[in-house]
Amino acid sequence: MSAGKHIKRRTLVKGVAAGSLVPLLGSNLLGCSDNNNNGRKGVPAEFNHGVASGDPLTDRVILWTRVTPENEGFVVVDWEVATDEAFADIVVRGSGETDETVDYTVKVDAEGLDAGTRYFYRFKVRDIVSPTGATRTAPVGAAATAAFAVISCSNYPAGYFHVYREIANQDVDAVLHLGDYLYEYAPDQYASENAEALGRVVEPPKELLELDDYRQRYEQYHTDPDLQAAHAACPFIVVWDDHEVANDSWRQGAENHDPSTEGDFSDRRAAAIQAWYEWLPVRPPVSEREIIYRTLPYGELVDVIMLDTRLIGRDEQYIYSDFATDGIIDVEAVRAAINDSQRTLVGADQLDWLKQQLIDSTARWQVLGQQVLMGRYILPAPVMEALDPSLADDDSLADGAAAVLASLAAANTPTEERTEEQQALLDSAIPYNLDAWDGYGFDRDDVLSLASQLGSRLVVVAGDTHNAWASQLTTAEGNVAGVEFATASVSSPGLENLLGTDVAEFFAAAVVDIVEDLRYVNFISRGYMTIRFSDSEVVSSWRYVTDVTQPEYSLKAEEARDLSVSWDDLLLG
Repeated sequence: MSAGKHIKRRTLVKGVAAGSLVPLLGSNLLGCSDNNNNGRKGVPAEFNHGVASGDPLTDRVILWTRVTPENEGFVVVDWEVATDEAFADIVVRGSGETDETVDYTVKVDAEGLDAGTRYFYRFKVRDIVSPTGATRTAPVGAAATAAFAVISCSNYPAGYFHVYREIANQDVDAVLHLGDYLYEYAPDQYASENAEALGRVVEPPKELLELDDYRQRYEQYHTDPDLQAAHAACPFIVVWDDHEVANDSWRQGAENHDPSTEGDFSDRRAAAIQAWYEWLPVRPPVSEREIIYRTLPYGELVDVIMLDTRLIGRDEQYIYSDFATDGIIDVEAVRAAINDSQRTLVGADQLDWLKQQLIDSTARWQVLGQQVLMGRYILPAPVMEALDPSLADDDSLADGAAAVLASLAAANTPTEERTEEQQALLDSAIPYNLDAWDGYGFDRDDVLSLASQLGSRLVVVAGDTHNAWASQLTTAEGNVAGVEFATASVSSPGLENLLGTDVAEFFAAAVVDIVEDLRYVNFISRGYMTIRFSDSEVVSSWRYVTDVTQPEYSLKAEEARDLSVSWDDLLLG
């Protein structure tokens, strides 16, 4: 178990159906009154899990912590916000209670703050004081610049959180965490081969299914000093991906959920969502807890539009074995299925909401913060037949390399000189990842067509794949609609783990030549991304750490990459 004394937890999620009103999630939201505890003393407690802030608006920000009580009972928590780290100039303060019903987590929606201002905050229980956190409100009106760090996929047993340590040192307005904040697997499952040696075996020692399971895993994550440092440095804007619940989640199930042995998926989802709201600095919802899509304006420069591409609307993912006979994919069947107008990634309500956000936005840039790749990442079918896990066999690596080489040769041959076989190879192109927007073509084309028609300055950021990407976003007709930047993972392994470093490097160089809209990819390194906006351009920067399996690390200077996009043409160089 993680640091601190452990007390009995009460599971209150039983019987809560998906889509119901929020149960008890607002009860850890403390108020601004100086005496709302009415003289109640409460039990002593310590701060073992750091502090955090999130969802910054122009006049308020969510503040978070978790207390570890000496024994069961309610805990009285005081909080204060100041303009200086010494807390000589306190601008707002308050007090309230927390207890086991919310796992002793605490949230404050600190109101009455000035726009575009850096603040410091802390919590107190009796004479015990929490670490100090720094946060920042969003600006109003004209802003010269806006900067965000972008991260995803932090797998505790896979390695150290060096990337979070780097995030703590970045001068940014906020961190966009695009999901897979934690992973649901048991200790002997995904990316755990080094966990015991690293002292990072996950808790509890089982796959996460119930509310107490998810709470314990969040508790363990929040003991990591690098994660604590990142949260204390600046506000986070967070959305979930699949592993906050279970691998390859969709609205009614998940690849890593068996109803026959693990019960109703809606119960598991409800437990996961409740723990997510308790343990992360997210503003509690007022109605349906599944609705996490929201817009956070950064003055007149940027509208940050956050989406849910996992739980609220997604139809079940296809896999290529659904369309293959004897390992050969039916290309036309794939294309028909993924472009079905009845098939959705985000759901009708969220899609309508997103389109309205784009229509209403008057900001210079529109940033779409979401989980999965939106670009058209299509490869010749023989490449996918060799590399897709649902079809791959013992010869897949060799077959894949041969298919990539043949595709490269075809792509580099002038059209008029190509053989029929070469042209047929290129014409067989199908999506690299059916779990991404590529597997839900109608929704993507709807969004990109509207963005193109409106003249939006659309910048999509993504996580999920554990690898870094940069791509032009184009409509089905080939019109430029925006750009996409995707971040590498904090610690989850990328394609280098599947293919080996040398093959992954070769594949990265090859796909940039084969995939028309792709401009940059890194398949071998763990890291983070920053995006910095001005009136005239956005610059995306990728930075990578040397090794997440060693306690000491440095940045890979040779792999650092910066790409810029002009507001005038939205063209990615």
